Amino acid sequence: MSRIKTICCIGAGYVGGPTMAVIAAQCPHIKVLVVDMNEDRIRAWNEEDLSKLPVYEPGLDNVVTQARGRNLFFSTDIDGAIDEADMIFTAVNTPTKTYGEGAGMAADLKYVELCARQIAKVAKNDKIVVEKSTLPVRTAEALKSILTNTGNGVKFQILSNPEFLAEGTAIEDLDAPDRVLVGGDISTIEGREAVQELVDIYAHWVPREKIVTTNLWSSELSKLTANAFLAQRISSINAMSEICEVTGADVEEVGKAIGKDSRIGGKFLKASVGFGGSCFQKDILNLVYIAKSYGLSEVAEYWHQVVKMNDYQKRRFARNIVKTLYNTVNDKKIAFLGWAFKKDTNDTRESAAIYVADLLLNEHAQISVYDPKVPAEKMYTDLDYLNTRTEKENRALLHCADSVYDAVKDAHAVVLLTEWDEFRELDWNKVYGSMMKPAFLFEGRNILDKEALTQIGFVCYFLGKSNLV
Repeated sequence: MSRIKTICCIGAGYVGGPTMAVIAAQCPHIKVLVVDMNEDRIRAWNEEDLSKLPVYEPGLDNVVTQARGRNLFFSTDIDGAIDEADMIFTAVNTPTKTYGEGAGMAADLKYVELCARQIAKVAKNDKIVVEKSTLPVRTAEALKSILTNTGNGVKFQILSNPEFLAEGTAIEDLDAPDRVLVGGDISTIEGREAVQELVDIYAHWVPREKIVTTNLWSSELSKLTANAFLAQRISSINAMSEICEVTGADVEEVGKAIGKDSRIGGKFLKASVGFGGSCFQKDILNLVYIAKSYGLSEVAEYWHQVVKMNDYQKRRFARNIVKTLYNTVNDKKIAFLGWAFKKDTNDTRESAAIYVADLLLNEHAQISVYDPKVPAEKMYTDLDYLNTRTEKENRALLHCADSVYDAVKDAHAVVLLTEWDEFRELDWNKVYGSMMKPAFLFEGRNILDKEALTQIGFVCYFLGKSNLV
């Protein structure tokens, strides 16, 4: 019989909040405490108005409603939650280092270490500690060292349980995952028992055959590898998109054709302006750093090229806008449709829109943005982080519109950067009628009908298709 009565998750962000909400909903007999030092974030999780939850995910509001106040609780009392919990998940941020050795590539494990030290300081009885954050391989070794050298006699078992969530479908992914991966010290009885405790929790709703158990190091590396392989597919089809444009091929037709091959499959073969999000770039650069640290320079360069291709795709998309608009966008209004890195999320981390905007603002464009879920202040924060211009300049050059039709009024060009469903349903005749002529449209997601738009009068550029003819 499981001894896990209370779970604590340190970190109430994109991973911790939704994951714990689903566990609480599926396991009403387990008390789930989600804690974070960010008071504003915790206040938002406790909001009666579910539209104000700090994470936007379709279906998340229903799951939170089901469990919050029953066996799901959000709090800033980190020490109290650690003390009460039998199992502790760590879901803190692991950003790419911006300083010192490994800057720009290695994962910054400062928050992970602080988390471990706080657990070690507070814990009075044996705990199972579960790595939920994306971590470099063999991080568990460092956690074990910190936790077991406190001298207070408490015993810890370290497990790795990486998340494989796609933002926008996170609740679906948690309810019906392709697989759940649990890594632990399977060479010892205590380690195997700890693994089984976590397996038993997931088994309340996940079929046993979909729960995979491995050693710690395989689990840690599997997360980085999965993201690297997925990002590699996107960079590969994006590389082909440029060849399609100059040869007259259609990247959608190419992707569909090769996706029919059962050895390849059709997922992640949609050309776009580039991948974004919290994981792909960060995890690949982390993998590159790990390879370099072991002297595996060829391996490092192979994976680094995936990121380089992604950066190139964003640059060439922005440069094509400038080139098409008669080699100048100075003081021209450019309407951006979308700022989030993908639809059905308010996450903007590494969004292509940020970098395309930055390049166009360098050319003194006036940008008007509409995104249904991203507020203006988040857009400004994203641009300010790049340190390309002053905060005052960013606010003077970029404006957040209340609607699509406000964004496109008197615009020289429309740039579609996020594949929100509502953009498919726009009155494109109305959009065309309100724009400067010729009316240019740059499609970075290939969700619209190029032929229909051309018939309306737009001069269209679609990634991976023969353009401007």
